[in-house]
Amino acid sequence: MLRPAALFVLAVLALAPGLPVAAPASAGARHGCLASGDGYLRAVIRGALNLDLDWHDAELECEGGPRPDGSGLRVSFAGPAHGDGHRLRIVFGVESVHEGSPGRDLPTNLTVIFEGEERLFATRGDDHCTVDELRQERVGALGGPRRSWRLVARGFCIAPASTLSGDARILMSRFDFAGTATFEDAPRAASPAPH
Repeated sequence: MLRPAALFVLAVLALAPGLPVAAPASAGARHGCLASGDGYLRAVIRGALNLDLDWHDAELECEGGPRPDGSGLRVSFAGPAHGDGHRLRIVFGVESVHEGSPGRDLPTNLTVIFEGEERLFATRGDDHCTVDELRQERVGALGGPRRSWRLVARGFCIAPASTLSGDARILMSRFDFAGTATFEDAPRAASPAPH
């Protein structure tokens, strides 16, 4: 029989496959979201919890890239870590947008994870939230197998995210962020050796 912590991890992975759940920060880990120092996340959350988030680059970590099925982008923001291991992570799964492309009115899935508390809220679908506008700005060297983009977006949700049991709900009425997404080319198959 699985313990509650193990069940929680499985539930998070089912809702957001490929997403690190709680990566412990090492002493030498880089802090901050963007190398340029201008990453942020602002959001208004009401319901079971009332939060007004205004996270700035130095106090948050972010990462992003393509969704595992290639249907869009996934962007994750982790807020300030507390000494007791608690941390709030917010994940946006944005449909119908790809590397380097801007977008408008993009269906978005939302997952809000309370790390260290075994609690999460999820919309469980892309029809509850919308990214009004998304821009991508290339950063770093051009070309190469690994490319990074600065993402700037704003949006809102029209329906709440709920806990897995459905006993609590929150509504993120608006959000805007600047984060990052990294794309890598698939490894090439080795050429056969000449005879």
